[in-house]
Amino acid sequence: MTDKLTVALLFGGRSSEHSISCATAGGVLAAIDRERYNVIPVGITRDGAFILEDDDSAKFALDVDALPQIVDNGTRVHFPESSLTRELTVVEPDGSRRSLGAVDLVFPILHGPFGEDGTIQGMLELVGLPYVGSGVLASALGMDKHFTKTVFAQAGIPVAPWRTITAAQWANDEGLAYAAIASLGLPAFVKPARAGSSVGVSKVRSEDELAAAMEIALAEDDKVLIESTLVGREIEVAVLQGRPGEPTRASVAGEVVVSGREFYDFDAKYLDAPGIDLVCPAVLTDAELAEMQALAISAFESIDAAGLARVDFFFTADGWVINEINTMPGFTPISMFPTCWLASGYTYPELIDELIAVALSHAA
Repeated sequence: MTDKLTVALLFGGRSSEHSISCATAGGVLAAIDRERYNVIPVGITRDGAFILEDDDSAKFALDVDALPQIVDNGTRVHFPESSLTRELTVVEPDGSRRSLGAVDLVFPILHGPFGEDGTIQGMLELVGLPYVGSGVLASALGMDKHFTKTVFAQAGIPVAPWRTITAAQWANDEGLAYAAIASLGLPAFVKPARAGSSVGVSKVRSEDELAAAMEIALAEDDKVLIESTLVGREIEVAVLQGRPGEPTRASVAGEVVVSGREFYDFDAKYLDAPGIDLVCPAVLTDAELAEMQALAISAFESIDAAGLARVDFFFTADGWVINEINTMPGFTPISMFPTCWLASGYTYPELIDELIAVALSHAA
């Protein structure tokens, strides 16, 4: 048996998706192969403190009645001050310091701003620590729906029509937003440009609902997208980068069947609210699946993504339209990314192995 690799698992964070990140970490802590990896769980509090967390997957289980979170325990984990070392240290509440050893890889399971948007990736790049997932540029692009759509459109990838309204524009001239929905048509979706897990998203059916929807979205971000509502099936696919010289791969597809809700919102995604069924694999012809997979890989490559992603589509009467790309998708027990790869032949531990192996192969 070769020496174990040491993986620092980063989770929690300052975004509104803090608890979902914790639940994702719970899934990874439960599944990662302890014969192959030493794991250092590093939680980030809602205030941004890096603490040494318990290596206890049950602590971060997705509980509808008590969502998991990082509670400050007084420890402080310190990352290297330069690329000359990969050693992590922890300062205990009494002020004593001890080494956590050198890490081979960081697995930043962070969703939303201050984690999925290139900020943590920039920190890791600065000190020379390899990590799972996309780099600074792709993470930033994937987080900002306005720029994601701009890049996709430039690459010839179909996206839903949209208008972007900033907080300043809304404050100075609300007419711009009303003109947008007049142009795009109703119903429309109003969503923060840089948030995930459907946080801050509203479906607007009339002009009277626009102001409230804008306020909800602007509470999450100072830039808001207004999008046309597309009629079609909601289908998602998971993407894995290959090792150097190998092609990017796409999984079988999973379908979100909305029956008793307006849309696939936060409660349905994570709190087991009724009105949503997840079907994997989705019923598609071979040609339909192949076209979707090719578009997903094109989207992944167009933003220079790395490691992993989930690409969300609408399958309309006119064909495939990409809704968004998620460069650090959830790994919770009910998340679509692991579900799609499990249906494609991976086990949960094998999927984690593959993500780590791919990241290390590109860092070499």
